[in-house]
Amino acid sequence: MKHFLKILLAAFVVFSCGQQTTTTTNEQPALAPGGGQSTVVDNESAKDVVRIAVSSPDHTTLVAALKAAEYVDALSNAGPFTVFAPTNAAFDMLPAGTVEGLLKPESKDALRNILEYHVYVGVLTENIIQDGMKLNQVNLENVTLNKKDGKITVNGANVVGSARGSNGIVYIIDQVLLPPPTK
Repeated sequence: MKHFLKILLAAFVVFSCGQQTTTTTNEQPALAPGGGQSTVVDNESAKDVVRIAVSSPDHTTLVAALKAAEYVDALSNAGPFTVFAPTNAAFDMLPAGTVEGLLKPESKDALRNILEYHVYVGVLTENIIQDGMKLNQVNLENVTLNKKDGKITVNGANVVGSARGSNGIVYIIDQVLLPPPTK
């Protein structure tokens, strides 16, 4: 099942990368080259998890990373997703040059692994979260959620806000989650 979910996400990415670029006449920018799901114009529905990040001035680094990894369309699809979205300040806490290095084309695999570590397939609302709960993320590594006195953390990163989207939920976090080293 876990392997199937990773293949499904990869299929979304591969499929979306082969499409033609679509330009729109409204104010929404094309989020990804290729004319996939992210280029669909819909000013009536709730924002998906990617458009939530795009509309936030505190998530420009995350959006740049999603674009560099070519994951905009994958996360614009139906989902459902739970996304742990680090703020720009969280990315700024990484060692100097880390973000710039990850955004380079030759680092795409490492960037994708990090981004996949921030995504769970399914919607996990606050009332479901329990202290010590483990989630298997898209990259097949686990994160641990803790909940104490109404405060939620994921691998020690504080959840500082949340937003519900049309295809899932975004938890805003104050640190970048780094996957465990590969064995």
